[in-house]
Amino acid sequence: MLSWGNFISQCFNGLVLGALLALISSGLTIIYGTLGVLNLAHGAMFMLGGYAGWVAYTQTGSFIVAVIAGSLFVMLVGIVTERLIIRHFYARPPEDQLLVTFGLGIVFVETVRFFFGSLSKTVPAPSMLAGITPLGFMVYPTYRLALLGIVAAALLVLYFVLYRTRIGMIVRAGIEDTMMVDSLGINIQRVFMLVFGIGAMAAGFAGIVNAPVVAIAPDVGDAILIQTFVVVVIGGVGSFPGAVLGGLIAGQIISLTSMVDPAYSYVMLFVAMTLVLVLRPYGLLGTAGRE
Repeated sequence: MLSWGNFISQCFNGLVLGALLALISSGLTIIYGTLGVLNLAHGAMFMLGGYAGWVAYTQTGSFIVAVIAGSLFVMLVGIVTERLIIRHFYARPPEDQLLVTFGLGIVFVETVRFFFGSLSKTVPAPSMLAGITPLGFMVYPTYRLALLGIVAAALLVLYFVLYRTRIGMIVRAGIEDTMMVDSLGINIQRVFMLVFGIGAMAAGFAGIVNAPVVAIAPDVGDAILIQTFVVVVIGGVGSFPGAVLGGLIAGQIISLTSMVDPAYSYVMLFVAMTLVLVLRPYGLLGTAGRE
């Protein structure tokens, strides 16, 4: 039954989901915008962050340690993957890049399944963030409210790194013109490695902070990957603000449609993506000159 309280609650759910999608999509769009690699293993990296954090939590009992461990582990996986595999595919056709990243995603998923099985794992929220919070017009899970703040803070940190630091300036310049950055004497291969690591870390961080909301399983990244690609298309490939805007839009579409009929949530998401492609093929905040 539809009600005003249910509508507001779903709007909050959409805001939380949208912020999470924005964080994951920002990592994907940075990688694609800088390296030109469409990383189909990004969803698997989201899953890896959850499992690495779960392992750290079972050993220490600390949620903060779990978040740090999950993020750093996936960043390390991203750096190693870029150095050993991805960098050999920059000059290869896009089809080869898709195949190799798709294969890497399968390897990550099946490796986790081999060691941890197919049953889902749960990471409880910190005790201080457990329970519900009265907001006057409704009550809402405390951790979900905190998650919104956590993800917003992570997006602000990522924004600061990209727009207020030297490495961010190099990354943004690399998105526009990789050859020019290389001609200035900057070690572009090292920048590529760092960018891939940062993009992977964004997915890993999202994976562990979302674990108290949705249990982690080896295939948990599949749906996230699809939603993330839609977000990137809506917001604009290579655009960090576009990833944030696209994520918030996608989150509200999924959440509000689920309130009416969950079976149509993906349908409406793809309808929105189609409309954007028809009316603005480069995305809401993308640029026509970006490849």
